[in-house]
Amino acid sequence: MAQGAQAGAMPHGGEPDSGGTRRDFLYLATGAVAGMGLLSVAWPFIDQMNPAADVLALSTTDADLSHIEVGQRVTITWQGKPIFIDHRTPEEIKAAEDVPLSALPDPQADKDRVKKDKAEWLVVIGICTHLGCIPGGQRLGDPRGEYGGWLCPCHGSQYDTSGRIRKGPAPLNLAVPPYAFTQDKLIRIG
Repeated sequence: MAQGAQAGAMPHGGEPDSGGTRRDFLYLATGAVAGMGLLSVAWPFIDQMNPAADVLALSTTDADLSHIEVGQRVTITWQGKPIFIDHRTPEEIKAAEDVPLSALPDPQADKDRVKKDKAEWLVVIGICTHLGCIPGGQRLGDPRGEYGGWLCPCHGSQYDTSGRIRKGPAPLNLAVPPYAFTQDKLIRIG
């Protein structure tokens, strides 16, 4: 009988057979080191897909409303777009609320375009939904059209005091950006 075939023989230079646990450990350790190496090489490629700091800075804009008087409109910029902020008068709010939805080309209630308990503040993206023009009506003395809102000078689209299209070729209302009140007179857009 050969020496290796004897019962109780010790393979590999006299060490007892341990069931392959040393080999399993070496495989696991090699795999772990290879995985960490792969991750350290892949991480820069994955990380470069995150938005740059300048893009993140543009993702939100804070606006202080405390200096805006009732009846005054201001324009700020968010993501390169003009944002119209209108501190509406009680008459403008009532005019917007009294419009029957059936009279609107793009039916939307005024209460759905403003924040609850903050109906005096209207925040819309100031881009005409027809061809992307900037409607007039932000400055005192600008023509505001028949409905007291905004008037697009290019093709005559007219918006009401809720930023809803009332007349002209524009198919949709002025868009309401995502925003929230972070304090009583401070909003965060984006």
